[in-house]
Amino acid sequence: MNRRKFVQLSGMGAALFSSGMVQGKIISAEDLMMPGIDATAKKRLADVALNAAKSKGATYADVRIGRYLRQYFFTKEMRVENIVNSESYGLGVRVIANGTWGFCATNDLSVDSIAKCAATAVAIAKANSEMQEEPVILAAQKGVGIQTWKTPITKNAFTIPVKEKIDLLMKVNGEAIKNGATFVNSNLFFINEQKYFASTDGSYIDQDVHRMWPTFTVTAVDKKAGKFKTRDALSAPIGMGYEYLDGLASEKTSILGKPTVYRFSYDMVEDAILAAHQAQEKLTAKTVVAGKYDMILDPSNLGLTIHESVGHPLELDRVLGYEANLAGTSFATMEKWESKTFEYGSKIVNFVADKTQPNSMAAVGYDDEGVPCKNWNLIKDGILVNYQATRDQVHLLGEKESQGCSFADSWDSIQFQRMPNVSLQPGKEKYGVADMIKDTEKGIYILGRGSSSIDQQRYNFQFSGQLFYEVKNGEIVGMLDNAAYQSNSQEFWNSCAKICDKDDYRLFGTLFDGKGQPGQSSAVSHGCSTSRFNGVNVINTGRKI
Repeated sequence: MNRRKFVQLSGMGAALFSSGMVQGKIISAEDLMMPGIDATAKKRLADVALNAAKSKGATYADVRIGRYLRQYFFTKEMRVENIVNSESYGLGVRVIANGTWGFCATNDLSVDSIAKCAATAVAIAKANSEMQEEPVILAAQKGVGIQTWKTPITKNAFTIPVKEKIDLLMKVNGEAIKNGATFVNSNLFFINEQKYFASTDGSYIDQDVHRMWPTFTVTAVDKKAGKFKTRDALSAPIGMGYEYLDGLASEKTSILGKPTVYRFSYDMVEDAILAAHQAQEKLTAKTVVAGKYDMILDPSNLGLTIHESVGHPLELDRVLGYEANLAGTSFATMEKWESKTFEYGSKIVNFVADKTQPNSMAAVGYDDEGVPCKNWNLIKDGILVNYQATRDQVHLLGEKESQGCSFADSWDSIQFQRMPNVSLQPGKEKYGVADMIKDTEKGIYILGRGSSSIDQQRYNFQFSGQLFYEVKNGEIVGMLDNAAYQSNSQEFWNSCAKICDKDDYRLFGTLFDGKGQPGQSSAVSHGCSTSRFNGVNVINTGRKI
């Protein structure tokens, strides 16, 4: 089997970005650009597995042939710490036999090995059936025939020379230090998933998925005071190519002359310079006074809160208790949904699940069960109306069609329910961040993700941030420090009083969201516009040493 190399990520700044995993063999940067086998050859291999599974008694089978390419850069100050180029290639077979799932995978793509792998998956399913009380109920899915889908990129990151990428990071680090940073770590993460899916339903789907994330952490130190402050990048992990780093002026906005935020183009050097100045400013910023405030949350901060307090609680497997042993359950239990009256948020709160959203991390044409991707409501006018589910779960919701939420992070991982893009819909009336600040008497404007904590039912939580600005009588009056907001998921979303319009809508998310046993990592985006939450409890996280 393929060997796995684990790499600990640094400078993430939030639990959402705790760690990542490089799977497969280490290769050269040049090998990242070598083509894999073509779709015609993949179809032949897939048919070997499907036919072998049916001959052994499978009533359903699907095959995933995957080639996973990753390139990661790690730097610290003016030196390169590590560059990782990796490739993982193989095939996984999933079957239903005797009403029960079975799975097997191999990286030997010879005909005999594939047939043996499929037969083993059927044998595992039959063995499992002796312990299963109820058969798998699989939602019908019409075969889609031969299909292709590609992330619409203009610059393949793997074709950009390694030197150009290193030069960029060295410029980021050098400019940060020149402008007041004491330390700086910067990283580039590039991922390409070449995924082929085939099933006994009659689907043969070839997909080419690209994702990337440029990020850094700058640190400013006050040696006399014996303290330090950090500021992480305000970039977003995103489903784009290297063009995201073009730094187009049309894709950035300065908020009242203070922070600069980015949409679908990112200036990494500019952000690092600003981060160095802001880290220095944080050293002398006024510490927050604990109490009730109206919270103005930028998408770079609110994205994490959405992920933890809406995205995870509405995963149906978590609701049903399947994740209880590792990640907990959910407060958003089935009877709340069945009531059709559960007020998850205020009437302006509308959440949509969407795996088709352009430039988003979870955007694909088809999920890992061959289901065409779509969008659907999770919370409508504040009311809980649906969950996230897969083909073998939707019957529990009284639905006949899967929502397309199946995902596996590798060919040798069995696919299971993973979060789609979960996004808060923007306000309908013309309303910007400047308007929101003007309308706030006592508030805190927060950008970027900081530390976070949420309980096992995704209910009681605490979130911090990167930048805090005090708002008084409609104006930003200065920077604050040591702030974190506390609430519970239902109380928090019911306190949502105003949402900026679509012109402020931006994507944030994670490239490395862990779930499952054995653990898998997935990518997901959360879109939103800057939003205000009234009367939220704020604590002071500072301490005297």
